[in-house]
Amino acid sequence: MSVTQIPDIDQAFGLLRVMHRIRAFEQCATRLMAQGVLEGFLHVSIGQEAVAAGVCSVLERNDLMTTSHRGHGHCIAKGARIPAMMAELFGRSGGYCGGRSGSMHIADAEVGILGANAIVGAGIPIAAGGALASQVRGTGQVAVCFFGDGAVAEGVFHETLNISALWSLPVVFVCENNQYAEMTPSQVHLATTVVAEYARPYGLPSVTVDGNDVLAVRAAAEEAVHRARGGLGPSLVECLTYRWHGHFEGDSQRYRDKAEVAEWMLKDPIEHLAAWILSRDHRLQERIALTRLEAVEEVEQAVAWASALPVPGPEALLADVYAEDLLSEPELAVPTTGTGGGRG
Repeated sequence: MSVTQIPDIDQAFGLLRVMHRIRAFEQCATRLMAQGVLEGFLHVSIGQEAVAAGVCSVLERNDLMTTSHRGHGHCIAKGARIPAMMAELFGRSGGYCGGRSGSMHIADAEVGILGANAIVGAGIPIAAGGALASQVRGTGQVAVCFFGDGAVAEGVFHETLNISALWSLPVVFVCENNQYAEMTPSQVHLATTVVAEYARPYGLPSVTVDGNDVLAVRAAAEEAVHRARGGLGPSLVECLTYRWHGHFEGDSQRYRDKAEVAEWMLKDPIEHLAAWILSRDHRLQERIALTRLEAVEEVEQAVAWASALPVPGPEALLADVYAEDLLSEPELAVPTTGTGGGRG
């Protein structure tokens, strides 16, 4: 392992902190949705936090990222502001999109988030476009694309892998294989259920890792990012994981067995890392607990701030339609609590 180094305790706590922030945000959002406070659709990644934390921990602040409809975790791990994300879920004016798009369209150019996307597979070519821009401009940025196994059967996945390999683009494709495309098991919609195999005909290096082991994810991501940044082209990392909740909040989940869910919940990525930390120093139990409490408090503060904001008026329908609006509109001050993003 010429590139990857096993994290020290402080680095491990950095990863744990990110995973706790993701889970606290999504658990809060699911509770608010169940209470009728939030409207619309909500897709959470509870149980998959290790993928976002592990991959984004080896990215620089200006590296580029795209994600899917299940993208809260990726955005938080990359450095998105939790108050602005929460305000978007509340449909308030301080949200990333002015409260007009909901959770599936978070974007923040300041930290390289090119956008979440509700269309399956749509972020894949956008990431390749970002990688091409980096290559042409010589900025040294790497683009990372998060997508699920449901996107693998889309034509755009194969088209983008082909052109990325042909042009040796600095892009890393990260598949969160959580076993289901909406309500369809992967063996029903994929001829080959090992997603890493799909990269090989295009000449891309690929690897399959335990997506619930944040250290394994981090190691694979670091190799892939190092390769891309060094001008050696794209690669694919398949992370085997599982979402504890349904495809969306309110999903009856009749397509999977409760025992299967319970079995995967025993593989909790947060508990897995906590156990790793305690195996190095058993005296750190209190620090682990404090990390979780700090994440919960941060999210609660974001809820208080977001819920007090005004709902955008009818005039907001025409805002940001033209480029000059983006250049002239004043930016609303958003709290910058938490660490988030970049290495650590």
